[in-house]
Formats: sequence, C-alpha cells, structure tokens
Amino acid sequence: MISVNDVTLRLGKKALFEDVNIKFTDGCYGVIGANGAGKSTFLRILSGDLETTSGSVTITPGERMSVLEQDHFKYDDQEVLETVIQGNMRLFEISKEKDALYAKPDFSDEDGIRASELETEFAEMNGWEAESDAEALLNGLGIPTEEHHVLMKDLTGNQKVKVLLARALFGNPDILLLDEPTNHLDLDAIGWLEEFLINFDNIVIVVSHDRYFLNKVCTNIADIDYGKIQLYAGNYDFWYESSQLMVRQMKEANKKKEEKIKELQEFIRRFSANASKSRQATSRKRALEKIQLEDIRPSSRKYPYIDFRPDREIGNEVLEVHNISKTVDGVKVLDDLSFTLGRGDKVAFVGGNELAKTMFFRILMGEEEPDEGSFKWGVTTSRAYFPKDYTQEFDSDLTIAQWLTQYSENKDQTYVRGFLGRMLFAGEDGDKYVRVLSGGEKVRCLFSRMMISGANVLIFDEPTNHLDMESITALNNGMIRYPSVELFSSRDHQIVQTTANRIMEILPNGRLIDKITTYDEYLASDEMARKRTVYTSLEHGED
Repeated sequence: MISVNDVTLRLGKKALFEDVNIKFTDGCYGVIGANGAGKSTFLRILSGDLETTSGSVTITPGERMSVLEQDHFKYDDQEVLETVIQGNMRLFEISKEKDALYAKPDFSDEDGIRASELETEFAEMNGWEAESDAEALLNGLGIPTEEHHVLMKDLTGNQKVKVLLARALFGNPDILLLDEPTNHLDLDAIGWLEEFLINFDNIVIVVSHDRYFLNKVCTNIADIDYGKIQLYAGNYDFWYESSQLMVRQMKEANKKKEEKIKELQEFIRRFSANASKSRQATSRKRALEKIQLEDIRPSSRKYPYIDFRPDREIGNEVLEVHNISKTVDGVKVLDDLSFTLGRGDKVAFVGGNELAKTMFFRILMGEEEPDEGSFKWGVTTSRAYFPKDYTQEFDSDLTIAQWLTQYSENKDQTYVRGFLGRMLFAGEDGDKYVRVLSGGEKVRCLFSRMMISGANVLIFDEPTNHLDMESITALNNGMIRYPSVELFSSRDHQIVQTTANRIMEILPNGRLIDKITTYDEYLASDEMARKRTVYTSLEHGED
C-alpha cells in the first residue's frame, strides 16, 4: 500500500499540490489531469525522486517499487537482457555475488555458508527463471530474441523504450509506477501491455493520455484538478460519467437552495417589521444563514475545437496506387503496394512497420520518390498533411499568427486568428514565436494549418504525439466528423476504431493487407493469424 499524507508541493509561490490525502491499494490507478496539473510530478513524489514541501508518502515495509525510467540513454553500454534483469536490482546483485564467490580459487567454508544463503534468497525470488522471464517480456513487447544480447546503444529509440518498460515490469514488483508507458509503442505492443496489466495482481499507478488503454486496464481513476486529487472507482469512461453527474447534481442542489434563499429573503423582507411575525422572521434569518451553496469550480481542462471542413466536395476518383516499392538502407519497406481509394474511405495504416508508413505518406505527398510503381491523385482532390517529423516546419522567426497567415488564402487577421482561437491560442498567444513553442503547441498549430487549408483529403502520421487527453479527444471528434477521405497512422486505439472504415497493414516484409472493416473486427479476425503465416511463407520464397 502507498499512503499519501497531507502532501503539499509548492513551486515558488504556486501550490501544485495542497494537503493531498490518498491511499493506493491493489488495483490499477489511472492518473489524469490537464497539461501542467502535475501528473508526472506526482509520480516523482510517490517514487521518492522529488521531495514535498510538507507531508509524507509511506509504503508498506518490505514492498518493492519499480518505476518506468525516462532516460533512454542511461544503459547504453549494457546488454539488453541484463538491463531488464536489473529491474530487480536485489536479484541482480545476488546473482553477481554468487558468481563471484564460485569463481574464487580459494573457496572457503565461510564462502560456502554465504553462497548457501544467497542460493536460498535467489530461489525465493525465482532467480532461476529470471532470464526466461526477461526474454518473455522482451518478446511480448516486440524485441526479437536475436537482439536480447546486443548493447542498448545499438537499438532504435522505440526499442529502447520497450526495453525500459520490460525492465520496469520485470520481477513482479509490489508497486509499479508508469509514466506514459504507451508512448512510442505500436498498437500490437500496447495490446500486449494491456493484457499484462489486466493480469497484474499488485498496485499499478499509470499516467496516460490513451483513453482506450485507461479503459482497458484501470480499476480506479485519480483525477488531479486545482491541486487536489479525487479518487473514482472504475475506468476512464466511468470517471467521466461520474464527474459529469456529480457536477449536474451539485448544480441542481444549488438551484433548489437558491429558490429556498429567495423564499426566505422575501418572507424576511415582508415581515421583519411586523411585530406578530418578528419571531418567524428571526427564525428564517437563522435558517438563511445556514444555507451554503456548493462551490462548483470549472475544470482546469481546456478542449480545443478541431473541425476540418473541405472547401470542395471530392469526386469518385480519389487515389490509385500501382505496384509501389521502396528500399531504405538496403531494406525493402514497401513491396508492390497497389490499391484504389474511394470517396468514402477513412483508412488506418496499422502495424509495427513505422518507417514504411511514414515513407508511404511522404511518397504520396511528393516528398519521396518510389523505386518502382506509381500513384495518381484524382483531379478534384486537395491534400493536407500532418508529418511525423515537423521540426523544419517551425524553424522560423515568425509569430504563430504570421506563420499561419502564410498558409491562408484569406489574409484577414481576424479570420486567421479565429482558427488559432479554436486551438487555444487566444489574444496575445498568437504573438508567440513558433520557434519556442512546446511540442503540443506545435501540433495544435499544424491542426490549425490543416483546418484553414479546406483540403478534402487529410493525411496524418502519428498526430497524437505530445498531445494531452483533451486535445486527443478533440482530434478524435474532428476526424469522426470530417466528411471526406482520411489516411492516417496512430497509436491511439480509440481513434483508429472510431474513425477508420478500412484497415491497411504493412507487414515487416513490406507487403500489404487491405481490409474494409473496423479495427476491432480486424483484430478479432482470422487475418491476424493468417498474416504471420503469409509473412513467413513469403520470407521463404513460397507463393
């Protein structure tokens, strides 16, 4: 159990948390709140990495806490498998001490006694299964066996994230703290993690912007707002309904109280000077003083309004792709892709082959050339693109308003700033320089550009990176409402499920699976099992 007792944290004059009292027992707790509410900071307080201004955090004696680390370069000189096993540092230390004892040329009786003690503790910690358990975690997250003994520095950034996650999960910790564990994971790896946490018996406290993930794994929600933390039983959707219901009930109660106040005030006004009614008027004054309205504070959450509207209705001929292939650094990432898009298609590109998806989008936007094959956009189409890497987009000394104006046919500042206002850049915010914007602010600028374009084809390459839950929800709603063609890749299960009516998966060998279906139906279909058989046979040169 973790007990948070009267915790206050002040950053300068601002109180990020104030007099927080909360207990975490077995179950999975999703920590939610607006950007800047202190979600990650709260996890650092729980882990002991950050001292509080006042109050304390206590953990049941003897319980082991494991934390998902954020430094992706910390273990670059270590082997992958060793990095995972070090997630249970005591087990790792026992193993090393045992090996050192047995390697001694002058092994003494005293060494034998110590070795026996270590062997007992090692067995109690399931040490003999440590390597196989670590390998199972790595394989489940998509790190193949042949990479378990390479150095961490030889892995890609996304692979390092998976190894650090496996490290945190290793050894059945009593308390598990996870800050954005689904970041940089493909949908397959997220699905594996969901099943792992569903079957995990101890305490999990997780910060995530992935609503589907929170709904799948959480038994409780810890909502941070205005420096307080309120616990709700249930998953994210249950929290949302409960919190909205609570506000409605408070408003209804206040309405009844206000009616009673008016009634009492009217009686007092009419009869306070009447000698025969003075006693009743005095009694009603006392009753009036006891009535207190509930203090209903609006949530600190702010939702942008994302509304993509095509200026022109799209025709029947949208896109034809013929036998496109592309090799990058000697690896064929796209192999003979062919398909035709219709005017009602909303296509989700899924699977772990992220480079293939990004390369394909760049080809469609004319930023890369295919090695083979061709494509043709319909004459009625106009396109807006959200790139995965948008660093160069903001390498500029322009303000936000100036930056967006250059992409607008209508240069009127009231018109342009209207789009910025929808993205929460109100008033003077539009005068901020784009070069200094945060990741989330840059993403909202790109959405403004897509909205102002009036395009009838939208292409998104992982648009939810750096977004808070409110912006992800707004994006999801905007994508659902959009009446024209969309092509997108996203790690957000809910966006894929609620937006796409067609699923395309680019396999590791560059081949394409194309199905007209929802994402959940695709996952439940035989195709998921069959695709691996197809991939294996293709690798061996079979037809």
